[in-house]
Amino acid sequence: MKIVPVNQDNFDTWLNLSLELWPDESPEERHTSLTNILQSPREAGFLIKDDAGIAIGFINLSLRYDYVPGATTSPVAYVEGIYVKNEYRKQGIGRFLIEYAQQWGREHGCLEIASDALLDNTTSYEFHRQVGFQEVERIVTFIKPIDR
Repeated sequence: MKIVPVNQDNFDTWLNLSLELWPDESPEERHTSLTNILQSPREAGFLIKDDAGIAIGFINLSLRYDYVPGATTSPVAYVEGIYVKNEYRKQGIGRFLIEYAQQWGREHGCLEIASDALLDNTTSYEFHRQVGFQEVERIVTFIKPIDR
């Protein structure tokens, strides 16, 4: 396994994998989001490749200086997205990506790493628990338009 930073040469591979994780977004929306990550000094994307050089997953990371539930230091390394293709799951690849993220965080002055998952995403919840994350908060957010 090898982890490589995303750049213009492998951008389309990253885009295609991210559309597998977030299928409700249009390719145009996802392209814009990923372009913003590449241009941000506080964010980064990384692909993980198998021994044949085929990309099988990715992790998107950021440095968060604002409030992060449960954090006691700043900045916090934040897992903005992590994905491993179905056929490669339960082989330690996700754990390897999290270990890489921790090292990335250390290199950027972080003492903590955080992540999140939707309440109904039990697969993600179990993964996070298995790789050492502790649940610190559950939240449902609301919004209501203001009548004009």
